[in-house]
Amino acid sequence: MQHFGGRDSKSERELMASVRYDRINEEIKKALSEIVREMKDPRISPMTTIMLVEATNDLKLAKVRVSVYDKDDSVRKETVAQLNRAEGFIARELGRRIDIRRIPTLKFTLDDSIEYSVHISEIINKLQTERAQLDVNRNNAEEDKENTQNED
Repeated sequence: MQHFGGRDSKSERELMASVRYDRINEEIKKALSEIVREMKDPRISPMTTIMLVEATNDLKLAKVRVSVYDKDDSVRKETVAQLNRAEGFIARELGRRIDIRRIPTLKFTLDDSIEYSVHISEIINKLQTERAQLDVNRNNAEEDKENTQNED
């Protein structure tokens, strides 16, 4: 059956469900960010960011991607481990802050995308510096060559 928009009702329902789950994931992410920021546990880095939440359609499980900005890999891993240990507390707080039919079990995993981006940026900066130095050296060599030719 065709509707005015040109989509059949099944694809329209799927689109609406997708938008709904995207909205739920975003609400969970927002609430988790607040909860983590308010936690007083010294084992959780203050530079912790909730990057992505992917809840299953039945809301039984939510994978939470966490970025921890710290050079020390053990600090990043300990933060994620502590978040997983505090999952019960975090889920209860989540239930108090958002109104959904079921609070999913939270599984925190480390997201290295920010660290990877910083690493790539450092490589690019290093290459640009090296290229600039090569250009300076090339210009100096050309000037020396011209000076030598003018002396002869």
